[in-house]
Amino acid sequence: MADRTELPPRGLWLKPEAANRRRLIGAAATLLLLPVIPRMAQAATILAVRTWPADEYTRITLELDSELKAEHFTLEGPHRLVVDIQGLTMTRTLDDLIRKVQPDDPYIASVRVAQNRENVVRLVFDLKQSIAPQVFTLKPVGEYQYRLVLDLYPKIAQDPIVALLKKQGAMDDDPLAKILEDIANNPTTPGEAVPPAPTAPGQIALPTPQPSPPAKPAPQPSTPSRARRRTLTIALDPGHGGEDPGAIGPGGTREKDVVLQIAKRLQARIDATPGMRAYMTRDKDFFVPLHVRVQKARRVRADLFISIHADAWIKPTARGSSVFALSERGASSTTARMLASRENAADLIGGVNIGAQDRQIAKVLLDLSTTAQINDSLKVGSHLLEEIKAINRLHKPRVEQAGFAVLRAPDIPSILVETAFISNPAEERLLRSSAHQEKLAIAMMTGIERYFAANPPLASVG
Repeated sequence: MADRTELPPRGLWLKPEAANRRRLIGAAATLLLLPVIPRMAQAATILAVRTWPADEYTRITLELDSELKAEHFTLEGPHRLVVDIQGLTMTRTLDDLIRKVQPDDPYIASVRVAQNRENVVRLVFDLKQSIAPQVFTLKPVGEYQYRLVLDLYPKIAQDPIVALLKKQGAMDDDPLAKILEDIANNPTTPGEAVPPAPTAPGQIALPTPQPSPPAKPAPQPSTPSRARRRTLTIALDPGHGGEDPGAIGPGGTREKDVVLQIAKRLQARIDATPGMRAYMTRDKDFFVPLHVRVQKARRVRADLFISIHADAWIKPTARGSSVFALSERGASSTTARMLASRENAADLIGGVNIGAQDRQIAKVLLDLSTTAQINDSLKVGSHLLEEIKAINRLHKPRVEQAGFAVLRAPDIPSILVETAFISNPAEERLLRSSAHQEKLAIAMMTGIERYFAANPPLASVG
């Protein structure tokens, strides 16, 4: 019998691979016993701060390298908006926000920024009026990284048509203006007695003398020459704006800037024409979602809607002006379909708060279209195309069609004018030229007059 002292150690009884497995298990157990040191979360970096003040609303945008969460609440007496941004520390970039708030901002009086607690920065906006804020985040798109957006809307938004009439003054031949004027001058409803003035103790209240009704003038025979047509409203829609610059030319010209300048020149000509007035979906550099542009035109009961843009292409040789109408059956060309897709994506770049939109209403609005609207749009588009070709070559000799979201007003003839290719160096210089902008405004004005001369509106004021 062998001596037990000569037996090999117990570990040597195992096969080599089993021994290795035991050593690995022991090492892993040792690591589990080591203390775990938590890694500090890295604070996000603010890349840019931008502000877009306008009468309709003021937008503040914080662009960051990562998505952050924010909580907000409002305070009254005085009006304030408080925004707590998580995962952020104070940087010099935040000081830009304080400097960028302008004294004439309709909503913000001042801004205060401070480190509220660890990794939480607090923004306090001192306000000039009570607001209904919207705070939301946007995913990276285009040239932008993550964005935290603060939209400051008034609690009671002014009706567009009331703002239009206040801006231009009540017109004698405008029935809606007469109604508004009557409401302002006669606040009491018919048949409602005006309460008598209070009297001192012991004084007898005398009845208020009522003026005798004026004698009715003798009726005048109505003749066609006495009939006056109602004022025509032309909705002008300068494309893009605010966070959405549109196409950018090789010389740095931004589409949103030149189309606004052209629209203002056309607006001045329309307002100077008797029986016409212009309504701008935006008159400053701020973003307007596509469906809101359509809603604005419908709320002012526009007789015509013209969206003004500047085209762009990957090749700088592309040039010429174009006019587009809506299509129910697909685009009339591959180029038209690509252009419609690019323009319809403007909401992604401009930044729309999806959670605040009534998707059903938006869907119904954008799904509505009529054959009559499209036929009228093709007519007015042809008139404008004829006039524009006298000052610039045409990219296509006819009105093209595609599914542009901004042209989907069911009851308003609507066209989209691509004034020129901003991606073409020569046409970019034309778009920046005041003289050429004026020529474009004159050409579009002449086309508008030709359309209404051939297609007068049915309703008139006798």
